Amino acid sequence: MITYRDATPADAAALATLGADSFCETFGHLYAPADLALFLENHTAATWGAELADPAFSIRIVQGDEAMIGYAKLGPPHLPFTPPTGAVELRQLYVLSPWQGVGVAAELIEWVITSTRTGDATALFLSVFTDNHRARRFYARYGFQPVGTYAFMVGTQADEDIVMRLAL
Repeated sequence: MITYRDATPADAAALATLGADSFCETFGHLYAPADLALFLENHTAATWGAELADPAFSIRIVQGDEAMIGYAKLGPPHLPFTPPTGAVELRQLYVLSPWQGVGVAAELIEWVITSTRTGDATALFLSVFTDNHRARRFYARYGFQPVGTYAFMVGTQADEDIVMRLAL
C-alpha cells in the first residue's frame, strides 16, 4: 500500500537516508567516490530538520508498506539566477526505482503544481540533469519549458543541468 503525507520534523533522519539513497541509485555511478561523498554532505538529518522547520519549504512523502519510497520538496529558488518575484522551486522529486512507472511521480508532481497554484507563486522552476531524458520528458508533459542551463556541482564535478519553468 502506498500513502502520501506532508513531512514533519520527525521525518528528518528518514528523509536524509532516502535523499542520499535515491540520489545514489539514480546518479551515483557517474561520480568519483570523493565527489559523491562531498555532495551527500547535504543530505543530513540536521539539514533536513532545518528545512522541515522552515515554513518556506513544503515536503511531501510517499510511504510504502515498510519505508519511505519517494518525496517532493518545494522551497524558495536557489538556482544561479534571480528568479521573478513569487517564484518557487521544485528542489527535488525522487522515487526509488522499484516504484517508478506506477504513478507515484505523477501523484507527487500533481501535488507540487496544485500546491504552488494554491499559493501566491507566479512561476515554478526546477533543474534536471541534461542526460536524464526520462525526467525531462516527464516534466515536459506537465508543461515545464526549458529556459536555460547551469553547472550543477557534485563535489568538484560540474554537470550541465537544464532549468525548466512552469508559468502559473
